[in-house]
Amino acid sequence: MDKKNALRAGALAAGTTLMMLLMSSPALALSRDDGDDPGPGLSAWETIGLYVLIPVGLFVVIAGLVMVLDKSRSGSSAPKS
Repeated sequence: MDKKNALRAGALAAGTTLMMLLMSSPALALSRDDGDDPGPGLSAWETIGLYVLIPVGLFVVIAGLVMVLDKSRSGSSAPKS
């Protein structure tokens, strides 16, 4: 019974994805809206920095803070036997 449910769920997900792809029309993106004033484009390095390096850096900083604060608390709040 699990295989049947998995197949049904997979077919539903594939059908939904296909319908979403067919319903979204990329050709509409070519027409400009009134008042549309796009700025200058980003270079490849600016794009990589903005969408890859900054999020990875924030992740490292947050993970480091969590590890440092967790280690400082683990010694003082250890369960007593």
